[in-house]
This record gives sequence, C-alpha cells and structure tokens, in this order.
Amino acid sequence: MYENFVTVTIVGGGPIGLAAAAHLKNSGISFVLLEQGNEVAANVRSWGHVRLFSPWKYNIDPCAKQMLIANGVGLPNDSELPTGHQLIDDYLAKVASLPGIEENIRLDSTVIAIGKNNRDKVKSKAREACNFEIQYEQHDLTQTIQSKFVIDATGTWSNPNPLGGNGYFSPSEKTAHEKIYYGIPDLLGADRDRYVNKNVLVVGSGHSAINTVLDLNQLRKSESHTRINWIVRKNDLRSLYGGRELDGLEARGQLGIQIESLIHQGGVDVFHPVFIKSIFKQDNKLTIVAEKADQPFELTGIEEIIVNAGSRPDFSFIREIRFDRDASLECVPALAPLIDPNIHSCGTVRPHGERELRQPEKNFYIVGSKSYGRAPTFLMAVGYEQIRSIVGEIRGDKSAARRIELSLPPTGVCNTDIANRCG
Repeated sequence: MYENFVTVTIVGGGPIGLAAAAHLKNSGISFVLLEQGNEVAANVRSWGHVRLFSPWKYNIDPCAKQMLIANGVGLPNDSELPTGHQLIDDYLAKVASLPGIEENIRLDSTVIAIGKNNRDKVKSKAREACNFEIQYEQHDLTQTIQSKFVIDATGTWSNPNPLGGNGYFSPSEKTAHEKIYYGIPDLLGADRDRYVNKNVLVVGSGHSAINTVLDLNQLRKSESHTRINWIVRKNDLRSLYGGRELDGLEARGQLGIQIESLIHQGGVDVFHPVFIKSIFKQDNKLTIVAEKADQPFELTGIEEIIVNAGSRPDFSFIREIRFDRDASLECVPALAPLIDPNIHSCGTVRPHGERELRQPEKNFYIVGSKSYGRAPTFLMAVGYEQIRSIVGEIRGDKSAARRIELSLPPTGVCNTDIANRCG
C-alpha cells in the first residue's frame, strides 16, 4: 500500500463534502478532505449574511446529526431558518470538529489536478486497477495523495457566470471589474457604504437576485437617493414569483410575494427581456449597451453592478479524468432531464444516487451543486442523499446504495408558464 494513501479523497469542505466525511467516518472508511479555504465551508462564509429559505431540518445530514448527538453536541431547532454564518457556526464547524473527522481535514489545500497514477487520460490498459492521484497545494508546497475513490464536492459558487447574455466574459466586462460584484453583497452591513445613495444595477433572475433587490430596497428606505435597476433576461416577469403562497418552502414563497409587490409598486426599474452586450465607462459611471426585445437598448449613469446570474462548474483540475457532462447544463448527464431549467422551475428533483452519478472513470463522483452544473435549483438535502447512496456503494452495501431515503417538501406551483410540467 502507498504511504500517502487513503480510500477516499473528498475535494471540497462545504455541506456536501462534510456530509461525505461523516458517512465515511461512520462506515470506518479512511478518507481525507481537501478544502481550499482557511475554514470549512469558506464559500458559505462569503454569503454568510444571507438567510436560507429552507429550515434546519432540510440542511442537516442525518448521519452527521446522529454523530453530533452521540458526541453531546446540541442542534438547532428544526423549523428555524439559518443564515449562512449560522449554517457554519451552529452545524458545519461542529461536524468538522468531530473525532475522526477533524484530523482528516486539510485546510488551505487547493487541488491542482486529479488523474490516474501512471496513466494519462488516453491510456486504458489496467486503468481501473490504478489509484487516483490527487495533486494539491498547501502553504506554497505541492503535495500528492493517492486514493481508490474521489468525491468532487467543490460546488460552483466560486465560479460565477458573466453578466452578458452570451455566456462569456467580454473584454468590457473585465475592464469594469472594479465596479462589478459577483454574488450577494452584505448591503445592510459590511458592504453598505459601497452602495448607499448609488445608482445600482442588479443582473439576474433567480433567488439570489431577488434577495439582492429586496436588500437594496431596505437600504433605500433609509437612504432615499439609492436607485435600483434590474436587468432580467426572462420574457415574462411572472416567472420570477414562483409558487408564492403554494410553495412547499414558505420562505421561498415569501420571496416571490415580496418581489411581486415591490415591482407592482414601482420600487424597482425592471428592464426585460434584456441581453447585455458591452459596458462603457466614462466619468466613473457605466453605460450598459444591450438588446431589449431584439432592439438596441442603453442604460446610463450606473455606478455599481451586482451580478446574480448563477454560476458554473470548474472542470479544469479534472481534465485527466474520464468524466461526462451534459452538453448544455454541464451537469451529470443522467440528471439533465430532471433539472433542465428550460423545462423545470422547481427547487426539488426526483431522488437519485450512486447509479445516476456514475462516471466513465470508475469510482469518481461529482456531487452536490456541481452535479447540477449550471442548473440553479439544488437543495442541500439532495446532496446528502447522493452521499448516503455513494458511501453505501463504497462500503459494498448495494441495498443501501439503491435505497431512497429522501423526503423533500412539495414545491407547489412552479413558474406560471410551465406549472403543469413540474410535478
């Protein structure tokens, strides 16, 4: 056996990666978890001020929960809605501190490449018998570890989509980067001064964009010169509102109710369907050049842009792995028919596990939000079920791997134009 060998390498120390650590520890399987940040769930910390729309009972992995209880660690109330900070401090950090998990977590570890030992991507002979080789940097040192299994739980949050409608970063977007924020800024806290009394543009149409617009509206209530512009690519604004009162997650439904009310009251200038082409900077202000309903469109005087256009997977470090991805969504191929946003708008998906997540490279799995590719509807509980099934397969329990142990809230009414196709 190799000196630097573990059975499983987990890449990514967010909620799904830590769930994998809990299941593997509970099954007596050796592992190491590589996290790029200086704490577990570092990406979650970047949006720690945001409150989730799913309550605690959907955000805690069942196996991790049992381990915490067994170690005398208290748990939050199932019905409460945590912020990102609370998700880390009241749950994820406690899982990471459990005996048998803490000593196997390597922070500040950036994975550079994953491949097969002594086999490049082209070579097939005896490929399955070879270990995975994971190269990573930690504290300016390059290190290597080998394992039989790899679970890629790196997510997509740190790889945001551009604001342009073509899906790539234009030169003008890169030039204006100092006035563009990708993500959900802390508008009522640490980032307040950047946006107060500014002419702000929000780009995007998902829950992150809705959160941003609602927070900007709160800021404007105390700072009346704050202006809110919102560019949406959708043709029908009703699709922003979701299930509202009928949503299975009440807080998610409330977002739709609040944003519908704000739009009807004229509290935000919404432009749709708009596709941004370029940005020009003059006198420290931005002009947005775009198309609106196939006609030229300009928006002038913008001082700050917040991009909530979703995110995409980073496949650069698994280039030497034989893996499949859907051509459009970049998700695990078997999931594409279940989560395609051109068809579905629900936040839930039919339970699935190891069988659907298999890749051409045996024993390599992409899980969590990265398994959804560019689709925006991932829920943590889905990732926990993925992990439970995969670890069942790893320990040789075929029954556990095939069994479904996931109960999600009913989504209720989906977007108004495709409600009948979201069951």
